[in-house]
Amino acid sequence: MAKYTLHEVKTPAEARAFIRMAADIYRGDPMWVQPLDSDIEQVFDPVRNPLFERGAAIRWTLHNEQGAIVGRIAAFYNHDLCEHEPQPTGGCGFFECIDDQQAANTLFDAAREWLAEHGMDAMDGSINFGDRMMFWGVLVEGFTLPLYGMNYNPPYYAKLFETYGFQNYFDQYSYYRALVPHTMPEALYQKASRLFENPDYRFEHVDLSDKRKVAHDLMTVYNSGWAKFSGVKPMDLEHAQQMVRTMAPIVDPEVLYFAFYQNQPIGFFIMVPDLNPLIQDFHGRLGLWQKIKLLWRLKVSKKGKRLYGMVFGVAAEFQGRGVEAGMIRRFEQYVEQHPDRYASLELAWVGDFNPLMMRMVESYVRAEKCKRHVTYRYLFDRTKPFERAPKLGRVRSAAH
Repeated sequence: MAKYTLHEVKTPAEARAFIRMAADIYRGDPMWVQPLDSDIEQVFDPVRNPLFERGAAIRWTLHNEQGAIVGRIAAFYNHDLCEHEPQPTGGCGFFECIDDQQAANTLFDAAREWLAEHGMDAMDGSINFGDRMMFWGVLVEGFTLPLYGMNYNPPYYAKLFETYGFQNYFDQYSYYRALVPHTMPEALYQKASRLFENPDYRFEHVDLSDKRKVAHDLMTVYNSGWAKFSGVKPMDLEHAQQMVRTMAPIVDPEVLYFAFYQNQPIGFFIMVPDLNPLIQDFHGRLGLWQKIKLLWRLKVSKKGKRLYGMVFGVAAEFQGRGVEAGMIRRFEQYVEQHPDRYASLELAWVGDFNPLMMRMVESYVRAEKCKRHVTYRYLFDRTKPFERAPKLGRVRSAAH
């Protein structure tokens, strides 16, 4: 029987080995795009990740008898996020492993035992120690080119999680739509027209020359909807400004929309050109030369033809009034005017606990499911009844 040894990541060299070992798992897989090293490093940097203020994280690599790294895992918790759960719940993530249940069990055991020592009663996996839009869920359907920041893994990962005892807490879907104008349902056009005729409503793309205003508008809508989700903290202005600064070099402001009612922000539809087709040859590195190449591909040659629909949100009190239709119609008008700019749209992270958003994406946007990720949960008390994530009603379902 194979023997494995765990090593806690403590030094910069061990942190680099933690990141780089993934290349061995995916060698020969043409669909895998190595995540940028800097994106992973930021998650585990207490200076850049505010979740460390009320939480902690740890990483391990798993070595075989010859000393080669054959797996890795991180475990983490944040006390503020725990307050939203029925029991204190931490997380495990950045899981990579050979197809061996004993190896996987060794990694899961380490995460479980560490979390239990720090007062947790359950763990979710494979998740991120940060925003849900990055590194979240185990891919179980749709093993095609992933969107930037979305988890991609071999098909056998689901078996490793489920054999250990993880259960499906919720599914999160990605949806695909070819950008063909005049193919939305008639009801959408009617709702959008009514709001366009109402002077109290405005639908427009952002002006990045005033990044502080964009950040404030983003924070306002987010805290009316997104922050109501289990395990999600309200956004402060500093965090919103950081998000806007990070996105500014890569976004196309023409496809980043806000809705306003009497000049107050009430909704947003954030789309960005998907970076994964543009960074596939970077192998995780983002030095000066890679940054120049990326900006050239984005801004000059405009090779990014797939749009990534990151977040679609409407303030709680304005849901059901057609605001979604107004933003979607404004985007379609852009597609009509620029038919050669983008070819497709992929909307990520629509949770099955949010049936209203699923219906909106399927019936309004007329997008089709193309990927399914699972967020698994493992209860440390194996006698406790397992319950899936509760469904969200209209009041709470402001964003996917």
